[in-house]
Amino acid sequence: MPRYHRDVNTIDWLLDTHAEPAVRWQAMRDLADAPPDAVAAERARVPHEGIGARLLACQGADGVWHKDGVADWLPTLVSMQLLRLTGADPEDERVKSAIDRLQAGFRWAEDLGGKPFSDGETEPCINGNALAAGAYFGYPSDSLAQRLLQEQLQDGGWNCEAPKSSHSSFHSTICVLEGLLEYERASGSSPHIIAARERAHEYLLKRSLFRRLSTGEVADEGFLNFGFPPRYCYDVLRALDYFRSAGVRPDPRMREAIGLIESKRQPDGRWLLDETHNEALPFPFAEQVGQPSRWITLLALRVLRSYKSGM
Repeated sequence: MPRYHRDVNTIDWLLDTHAEPAVRWQAMRDLADAPPDAVAAERARVPHEGIGARLLACQGADGVWHKDGVADWLPTLVSMQLLRLTGADPEDERVKSAIDRLQAGFRWAEDLGGKPFSDGETEPCINGNALAAGAYFGYPSDSLAQRLLQEQLQDGGWNCEAPKSSHSSFHSTICVLEGLLEYERASGSSPHIIAARERAHEYLLKRSLFRRLSTGEVADEGFLNFGFPPRYCYDVLRALDYFRSAGVRPDPRMREAIGLIESKRQPDGRWLLDETHNEALPFPFAEQVGQPSRWITLLALRVLRSYKSGM
């Protein structure tokens, strides 16, 4: 099948009326160039249908997400991360009510500071996700952003094992980058934040997004598997979608990762779900590992489109 027709067919699959509204509205905006009013109308469905509605319905009256056998902070954190990734409108009344309940009811453990959700706790990977969700939904935390800036390591990234480890982690670094980007959008940028993000970009780019700097070997085979929801886990598709979202221009050091994305496309034009980090979600994730994934296909297509257009 010619590439153009394969792309059209794949986008049509993402826009199918049975598709998840959170996927549909982003595909309309990022791939189909739909009119803004049509995009807004589809986005408005997210808190009321599909995964966005399920996430909101699972929130406890105390503002916290719970799952049997799992400490409350974890289902709360991953539910907020996924709600942000749906692109639910923070101004939607149902969303605003949920976030206000979360801020009023949730507290991190006392030995981790006992703070509200948006102010985070102690580990950069957790705090990056908390900063991203808090900032996106109207609670940007200046103190948490400053803490993360102060915790940046000499090589440009972050690591939850610091100071025991002086070397950065791909996992922690992508979480913090996403958090700082959302914080900038909510609160405005500063030279310190720009410099910190650019140093972290170099940390990833020097490693071609998935290789060891010392040997050039693949740092972790898991980085080549595309997972959703991501939780704290790094992979090259998540990294490239961050660069797309941040408006970073294509860099020659991205080419190998872009080639990996292209190589994993199936003959029907779709991408498979390689992994899902859903063990702490309050309900099973609908997509199955090894099957075509609308979420992964959305991310892959918009990364390729942005890369080829110069981001």
